[in-house]
Amino acid sequence: VKTRHNEVAPGQYEIAPIFENINIATDHNMLLMEVLKNAALKHGFKCLFHEKPFAGINGSGKHNNWSICDDAGNNLLEPGTTPHENMQFLVFLTAVIRAVHLNSKVLRTTIATAGNDHRLGANEAPPAIISIYLGDKLTEIVQGLIAGKSESGATKGGGFIKLGVSNLPPLPRDDSDRNRTSPFAFTGNKFEFRAVGSSQSIAFPNTALNTIVADALHEMADEIEKETAGGANLAAAVQKVIQENLKKHQPVLFNGDNYAAAWEQEAAKRGLPNIKNCVDAIATLAEPDVKELFKRRGVYTEMELDARCRILMEAYIKTIHIEAQITADMARTLILPAAMRYQADVAQSLLATQQALASADNSAGEKVLTDVASLTARLKSAVDKLDETRSKADQGAHDMTAHAAFYRDQIRPAMNDVRQVADALELLVEDRCWPIPKYRELLFMV
Repeated sequence: VKTRHNEVAPGQYEIAPIFENINIATDHNMLLMEVLKNAALKHGFKCLFHEKPFAGINGSGKHNNWSICDDAGNNLLEPGTTPHENMQFLVFLTAVIRAVHLNSKVLRTTIATAGNDHRLGANEAPPAIISIYLGDKLTEIVQGLIAGKSESGATKGGGFIKLGVSNLPPLPRDDSDRNRTSPFAFTGNKFEFRAVGSSQSIAFPNTALNTIVADALHEMADEIEKETAGGANLAAAVQKVIQENLKKHQPVLFNGDNYAAAWEQEAAKRGLPNIKNCVDAIATLAEPDVKELFKRRGVYTEMELDARCRILMEAYIKTIHIEAQITADMARTLILPAAMRYQADVAQSLLATQQALASADNSAGEKVLTDVASLTARLKSAVDKLDETRSKADQGAHDMTAHAAFYRDQIRPAMNDVRQVADALELLVEDRCWPIPKYRELLFMV
């Protein structure tokens, strides 16, 4: 681990592991999570990897830093200082842009979990629309390539970017990491896929990322070879292929505020997918073009993708099923009895006051009793509705996608109704009557 520091939420911490080979990094990531959980238990704590453990407070994710190297360990996403390195960098940069634009729904699928559904787009995490942030300077260069000239020419004397002849303007590292709202950002000599959930293995996101970039590189290599076969020299061929690809795939580039409502409208105009929930995201694994992508690159067969689709759907169903059952049990056996006991205490207090002093002003107590009684009745009704909805959940179990959609569309809203009433009661019921730690105690009291 290179660094560790406090993060935004109470009791939240971030650590940065040292950059390493992707297979080793994946194993180390899982081992580290296990160490953190076990170490927390030894000290009487619980280490939470849930993406959004507390409503209204920042959740947790992983910044999946990804680059690609040659067999000598040279980073192919390093901008470089010589013309040859510039050409190499721009080819690989363009391949990533092409890959993400054509396959953003694949990347969205790899971060689809029940926990991440609470987090993505929740005003502190990258949204469900997958776009690329390049930073102002690199965006200038890309726009210059698309236009066939250097956009920075207005301030640097003009001129054209000719691959294999001229150097790129220097790219300051701190220019590349300003937009924390972007799900996929260029950060100096690598990309950060920031939407990966904190409880996830990084294996599937990186497998997909490797696959789509390999596919883009393969197609671009064919395009370059076609140009050179037609008589063009290598620099001219690369220049043309890069320019055409950047022009075609520039809709995925966005440096603005990804949380803004205007971006959602703009993304729709650009044709970027906006897959807002886990069930719809997972379902994309069953699409023919996705199956063909993994098949032609020899990564997954159709049967393997079908299995992954089913496993992910089943994991979503079981997660929501368990959460719904716990929600109903806690509400019925802990919160409802506590609210009723407090309601009885307030009623007894009112009766005693009236008997002792008939002229006393009991309006405050009456208001408390009315509010508690009303919320208690609403809680009972919400729990009954949740239980009734849960009883219908398995009727469509033969169709995994429909089964998952029922949990998304019916069970989760019913759970939220219970949660909303329970939260309101928590603010009214006396602390000594409340059977579980209150929200403020979980967050702020040791």
